[in-house]
Amino acid sequence: MILESLGFMFFSTLEFIAIFSIMMSLFRFKTTEYIWPALFLILLMNMQSFVLRNDFSLAAIVPLISILIFIFLLTTVIKLPLIWSIICTILGYGMFAVIQTLLVELMFGSIAEAQATLVNGYMLQTVSAATTLLLSWILYRLGIGFSFDFDKLRLKFEDVIVVTLIIVFLITVSIILSFNEIWINVFFFSMTIAFLLFYSIKKEKSYD
Repeated sequence: MILESLGFMFFSTLEFIAIFSIMMSLFRFKTTEYIWPALFLILLMNMQSFVLRNDFSLAAIVPLISILIFIFLLTTVIKLPLIWSIICTILGYGMFAVIQTLLVELMFGSIAEAQATLVNGYMLQTVSAATTLLLSWILYRLGIGFSFDFDKLRLKFEDVIVVTLIIVFLITVSIILSFNEIWINVFFFSMTIAFLLFYSIKKEKSYD
């Protein structure tokens, strides 16, 4: 039980670091500048995730709580406006979800098989994290991402619509993940990523 708990904490930490890294790279922030406060909150996320999954059987709401904690991190530590903290978090989380879901199909063929043993789960988490970290590094090195003054792009009327849609996403994500269907996950997160990327590109052009 102790080894299982330590394994959960370690491999979940790898996943969350990868998610945080892709968030930072997408918006041209250097991950290492914020890694220590991020690690502190990641450990908190891991603990709440472990308790909710094992003590309360509430695995379905774990992604939602993790998203909210990441939003808190971006708002308080990196000082992004709330709307952009939400967009940044969901983009990063969504990209990781798509990568991991595709890897499930490539490596195991089904979510059930990926979850069949601890070794399968740890292998998936490691490969998912490594792939996402590599993508983050490539994006940052090539200068691919959004870079604009977030303070000049604060909440307007159209953003209220976006916030409403994001709230719908936060409610829906737990329902979608409970289905354990690979292509439903891919479709849902891909559509969300496409919408938020379109919105971010539109905002960057309006800023220019």
